[in-house]
Amino acid sequence: MAEEVAKTLEATLAPPTQGKAVRLRRLLSTYREALHDAFDSGADTMNGVSDVVTPFDLPYQAKAALCSYVPKLRKTYNARELDDEHPLRLTNQAAKFDRDESRHHEICWNVPMPGRGTNFWIPLRINPEQESLWHDILSEDAKAGQIRLQQNRSSWVLHATVTYSVEEAETDGDETYIGFDIGESALITGCALKRDVPRKPMLESGSRARHLRKEMFTTLKRLQERDAADWRVDERFDHYQNALTDIVEKVSWRAVEYAESFEDPVIVLEDLSYILERLDYGKFMNRRLHAWAFARLQGRIEDKAAEAGIRVEYVNAAYTSQTCHACDRLGRRSQQAEFVCPHDDCHITEFQADINAAANIASRVDPWGESVPWEPERNDSPRNGSASDSATVHRETSEKSSQMTLAAYLD
Repeated sequence: MAEEVAKTLEATLAPPTQGKAVRLRRLLSTYREALHDAFDSGADTMNGVSDVVTPFDLPYQAKAALCSYVPKLRKTYNARELDDEHPLRLTNQAAKFDRDESRHHEICWNVPMPGRGTNFWIPLRINPEQESLWHDILSEDAKAGQIRLQQNRSSWVLHATVTYSVEEAETDGDETYIGFDIGESALITGCALKRDVPRKPMLESGSRARHLRKEMFTTLKRLQERDAADWRVDERFDHYQNALTDIVEKVSWRAVEYAESFEDPVIVLEDLSYILERLDYGKFMNRRLHAWAFARLQGRIEDKAAEAGIRVEYVNAAYTSQTCHACDRLGRRSQQAEFVCPHDDCHITEFQADINAAANIASRVDPWGESVPWEPERNDSPRNGSASDSATVHRETSEKSSQMTLAAYLD
């Protein structure tokens, strides 16, 4: 039986000519101005946003993307402010690609511009591991979705969502769900659930990545203050990005190896459509999570899981750090690494916070495939009334135990 799978493809634009670079920068700048104007206007409907962005000199694919995106910022993501570095969003109508084997970079993208006859083609440097999916887009075996274009210092990075069909793996209905939480102190925390019971977790420290990010910020700022040559700034930037990429590669391998240590593993990750949009809660959080290369780490786990034949599921991870995995009620995170459940009828008192979050992520896989948004203490019964979803598991209460920490799992 086939199922639809979504994936984000990444490509770097070949260095554009001076004229094309100016047009790309103008397009991105105009889009961000329109985004901020639409958001600041308080418009929360597609028609309201359309009234604001229509006068801007943007292609129709960008205006349509804004009309869909801006209302979600307030209604779905509760955004309070916007990051200044938003990528350019384009609807799937901008997903026009061409392939010619005679070119050095075989695949080109038709960059949409405002006005008739102003579009231009630009070659793409694609990720070799994603080459087959790019070809599937061209052959229409895969369907391209939204396009995002971001300027990254001297380069331009294109992200394209794509959906395609794969054969659904045969399972015996007794899978081990393994949730992964990505964070600050622990770069990634994994926790397996077997019959709703947390199993031995894994934690990968984020100290090395955190140190590199801090050092990169300080070094680049110092070079810019000294008016260092662009090549020198770019050289140091690439040095730190390569070091962070190496960390992502090693950690993603260890995550998949951890999953392989369990029978019938299913990896459960946070849905980026919920996580990345929450960056709009503030610029500080935006900078921090962007620097973690959140999407890249998830993407590499997904790629390596596919190679290992492990299924990957995505869930809404809202409140996972504030909810008790045992009773599914809100508690508090009194310290960075400690979660406290205040409810007397729950057998959990204190718990390692990152493991608790990972266990919550694992528990939210919906065996009925409903994928409903999660809310604290909501009635999460299936709509057909058959049973209880795994998103909210109600357990018999037991006598309240003493301290429950990471040490409890290290036997």
